[in-house]
Amino acid sequence: QVQLVESGGGLVQAGGSLRLSCAASGRTFSSYVMGWFRQAPGKEREFVAAISWRLSWSGGTTDYADSVKGRFTISRDNAKNTAYLQMNSLKPEDTAVYYCAAANTIRTGRGLSDYDYWGQGTQVTVSS
Repeated sequence: QVQLVESGGGLVQAGGSLRLSCAASGRTFSSYVMGWFRQAPGKEREFVAAISWRLSWSGGTTDYADSVKGRFTISRDNAKNTAYLQMNSLKPEDTAVYYCAAANTIRTGRGLSDYDYWGQGTQVTVSS
């Protein structure tokens, strides 16, 4: 069982930055794929980014939605049981509730059903 708690959301002007954190419970955090999704009002929850359990220096991979590629960076600190989403050059269309998710699998995925555990979300609002 993994419990996820997001933090770091807030109100920011367009062009600004925020860093979201996802604190995970459980001793097996390092073996989970971690993902970020978002859901804007009236829209379906969509994939934002994912990171494999392996870190990049040991062959790990990251994946990003086209809409955030080059602006957002996903990372993880397995010693702290925490995943991060650094969001730069924010746009009003990035406004949404952002959810952290964990998958007990090897490869990153983009589908909601690829993930086993979800956080409760943190609101990000970008003003124009």
